[in-house]
Amino acid sequence: MSPDEGDVSEEARQNQEQAKNYGILPVQIQIIDEDEVKLQKAYMGLVLIHGDIIERIPTITSTDGLEYQLTTAIQKMNNKISVLLRLPEKIRIKLFLSSSLKIVAPFMRLNQLPELPAKLESIVEELNGKNYGKLQFEYLDPTRDESLEAELKKYNVINLKWPALSGGKIQSGEGAIGLVMEYGDKAIEIPLIHVMRIPFIGKHYELVDINEMEEIINESVESLIDINEDLGYLTSHSTLKLWSSSPAALMGQQEPDALSSFQTLTSQNYSIKELNLKDTRIPDSLNCLLIAGPTESFTDYELFQIDQYLMRGRNLALFLDAFREVTPPNQQSFRFNQPPRYVPLDTGLEKLLEHYGIRIKKSYVMDENCYRQRVPAQFGGGERAIYFAPIIKNQFIDSKLGFMQNIKGLVAMKISPLELDTERIKANELNARKVFSSSEKSWEMRGQINLNPIFIRPPQVADEKKSLPLAYILQGEFPSYFAGKPIPERKVEKADSQKEAPENAEDKKPDVDLSKIEGKGEYLSKGKAGKIFLMASSEMLKDNMLDEKGRSPNAMFIMNVLDFLNNREEIALMRSKEQRFNPLDDTEGGTKTFVKSFNVAGIPVIVILFGLLVWFRRHSRKKQIQMMFQE
Repeated sequence: MSPDEGDVSEEARQNQEQAKNYGILPVQIQIIDEDEVKLQKAYMGLVLIHGDIIERIPTITSTDGLEYQLTTAIQKMNNKISVLLRLPEKIRIKLFLSSSLKIVAPFMRLNQLPELPAKLESIVEELNGKNYGKLQFEYLDPTRDESLEAELKKYNVINLKWPALSGGKIQSGEGAIGLVMEYGDKAIEIPLIHVMRIPFIGKHYELVDINEMEEIINESVESLIDINEDLGYLTSHSTLKLWSSSPAALMGQQEPDALSSFQTLTSQNYSIKELNLKDTRIPDSLNCLLIAGPTESFTDYELFQIDQYLMRGRNLALFLDAFREVTPPNQQSFRFNQPPRYVPLDTGLEKLLEHYGIRIKKSYVMDENCYRQRVPAQFGGGERAIYFAPIIKNQFIDSKLGFMQNIKGLVAMKISPLELDTERIKANELNARKVFSSSEKSWEMRGQINLNPIFIRPPQVADEKKSLPLAYILQGEFPSYFAGKPIPERKVEKADSQKEAPENAEDKKPDVDLSKIEGKGEYLSKGKAGKIFLMASSEMLKDNMLDEKGRSPNAMFIMNVLDFLNNREEIALMRSKEQRFNPLDDTEGGTKTFVKSFNVAGIPVIVILFGLLVWFRRHSRKKQIQMMFQE
C-alpha cells in the first residue's frame, strides 16, 4: 500500500479502494528520517474473511495481544455463522420515516432524506448476502398508517414537530424518523438524526452518515442474535448494578461505582444474561453465574437454586463483601464529620460456602505494601499510604494456575481474608487452590472499622503481621447443603398467589394428600465436577479498578477468571501472554545495604587488588628476566 501523497500506482490505488470497502482506513504515523520528523499516512489493518462473513482489525500498531485478537475474531466468525444458520426467523429491520418530513427536509438541511429509504434498502440487501438471507427490510410511513403510533412510542422513535413555514406555503405538522432492528423479544433502536445545539445558531439537525450504516447494522445484528457465549449475572438481592441511572451517569460522567468498563470487557466475548433469582430459575444453559456484592438476604429456596446449579456441574464467580457500607445522612455527616459505618453482612451465601469448606472473615485486610496516593501541595504534598488497597506482588500469586501464569501484580480494594476448613475440604474431596494473598506486612482490621487513612497505623508488634489469603478456587464434586433436608418452599407474594390460584380453587382441590408422595432424583445431593471462584471484595469489578481497554493486570485477571470458569483457559493464557506490568521482586533491607556498600566500596577494592596482582606478575616476570641474563 502506497501513501496518499506522491505518485500512486494503479495497483496501489485499487488496493486502497479495496481496503476502504473493508473498512480499513489509513492512520497517521511518525517517521524519523535522518534529522527530520515526518508524519505520513499508512494502512495498518487486517481483515479476516470466511465465506461471506468478514471480521476486521482496523488498526494494528503493535503486536501486543495480536494472537489473542486473531483467535477471538476467528471464534466470533465461527459463532456468528452457526447462529445465523440456526435462526428460525428473519431479523426485521424497520425504517420509520414519515413522508411529511420530506417536505421540511430542505429547511432542516436534510437534503438527502428523500433518498434514505432506497439507500438503506440497498445496504440491507448487500448485507443480506453476507448474513445468509436472514435480514428483512421494511419501510413504514407513519403519516399514511396511523396504527404505527403505538410502535413509535414503544421504540421511542424521534418525533419532530414544526410550525407553518415559508409564509404559510408549508403547513405545520409532525413526523417520525428512526431505524429499529427486531428479533424475537429483543430490539435495538438506531437514531438516524442527530440533534445538536450550536451557540448563536441554535438547533442543528444532521443525518446519520450513510457510509457508516453498514457497520452499525452489522454490529446490531451480532448484538441481537447473541453470537457470544452467555454469562449469567445476578441482578436481584441488591447486587452491583450493571446500568446506572444516576444523574452523573446519564450526563456521561464516569462514576467510581459504575461497571461500564466491566461491561465493555465482557461484551467482547460474552453476552451478559441478567437474572432475577426472585422471579426465575437459573437456566441450565449458563456455564457460569456471577454474583457481585449482594446485600439482601437469600431465602432457603433461592439458596437451593444456587446449590443445585452448582450440583449440575456449573460454575460460580463470587465477588462478595464482608461488610455493607452505611453512609450517614448528608446533614449529619457534614455537621459532625461522621465516617461511614461498616455493618457485617449475612446474606445466606455464607452458610453455603462454609458447608463447602471456606469462610469469609469479618475483617478488612490492611497492608504496608499498598497503593500510595499523591497528596496535593496545598495539603502538604508527598504520598499517603492507602492501607486498605493492598498491592498483590508476584511472589504472592500462584503462577502455576494456567490463567494466572502471566499476571505479575494486582491491586485490591476493601478486601476481606478467606479461611479454609481443611478437614471439611478433605472430607468433601475438593481441591482448593489459593489464587493470591497479601504480603507478609499485612494485618486485619476488625471490630470498629474506620478506613480514613489518617487514623490507620500499622501494628508495632511484628507477630500481628502475616500473609493473608484473598482469593481461592475450589474444584470438585461439591456436596449439597440441602442433602438429607426437605426441599425448601418457595415464598410466593400474596398478590402473586392470588393470580396463580384458580377462581374455583375449592372445587379443584386434589383428593389425595400430595405430601405423602415420595420421589427420587428431585434434587442432587452430590454434584458433578464444578468450580467456585471466591474473592471477598466486589470493588474489583468497578470502573476505578478496571480499564475498558483490558490492558491493566486487574482487567486481565477478571477476564481470565471468567474464561477459566467458562472452560476457556487457553484463551486466558493467550490474553495475558504479553504483560506491560512486570515489577521487580522485592529485596530485603540487608540485601539492599550489601549491594549499595559493594557498589560504593567493594568494586574499587576489587580493581585495586586486580591492579596489584597485575603489578606483582609483571614485577616477578621482570626479575626472572634479570636473573636469566645475570647467569
